[in-house]
Amino acid sequence: MTFTEKLRTAERTNGSLLCVGLDPDAAKLPAALRGDVSKYYDFCAAIVDATADLVIAFKPQIAYFAAVGAEAQLERLMEHMRRTAPGVPIILDAKRGDIGSTAEQYAKEAFERYGADCVTLSPFMGFDSVQPYLKYHGKGAFLLCRTSNTGGDDLQPQRLSELPGQPLLYEHIAALAQGPWNLNGQLGLVVGATYPAEIERVRAVAPTVPLLIPGVGAQGGDAVATVKAGYRAANGETTAPIVVNSSRAIIYASSGADFAQAARTAAIATRDQLRAAQAS
Repeated sequence: MTFTEKLRTAERTNGSLLCVGLDPDAAKLPAALRGDVSKYYDFCAAIVDATADLVIAFKPQIAYFAAVGAEAQLERLMEHMRRTAPGVPIILDAKRGDIGSTAEQYAKEAFERYGADCVTLSPFMGFDSVQPYLKYHGKGAFLLCRTSNTGGDDLQPQRLSELPGQPLLYEHIAALAQGPWNLNGQLGLVVGATYPAEIERVRAVAPTVPLLIPGVGAQGGDAVATVKAGYRAANGETTAPIVVNSSRAIIYASSGADFAQAARTAAIATRDQLRAAQAS
């Protein structure tokens, strides 16, 4: 099963567009675990177990683990997700971007060491920085396109040249992902929930690729506007998946012993909000 097929199956099975981001921060862990980086696996595994039937995907962020030497816990978490929630695809949020043999090593890290179904990439070094990941048939890659951070304005909405009719940079990336770079249907795009008008424009340029949409929840993105801008269906079937990520608003819903149940409650609320927007 390819990554995109796995997304579609998870959407149908769990009735969800919600992705839960796993960003463990020792300073924000529940009180009983706070400050203890050795508890990252315990914390994240509890969140996974509480929400696995509510999501279209999980998205662990590699930097939170690597910064404190917790890569072994990430490996263990990835194995736990594959074992206990085999129908839920895993997006490794790494935002890699390099060329040649270095990109090959990063691809090996994502797909062989960690066993991810998909990885996030920066496309700004061009196609030869993306191509090594596409050699892993069935795996996926989300390219940064129109991101949710305010600094994205520095580059992404700039025109490629002053000549008439030239696209904005993020539109050009969307066109590449929809067309010549998408050799085996493996590419998707990252577009931020804080820019619904841009989501709609990306969807117009790239009508069939999956969209990973961070920024709902703590970053203030509007879930309803996000779905209306990016979700498309025909004859009752999703024409291209959207994966709407929420991290902090879910995993840190409680600082008490009930953190996993609180995460489940928050995930249900967000999932249902997205589902209602689908139907409207």
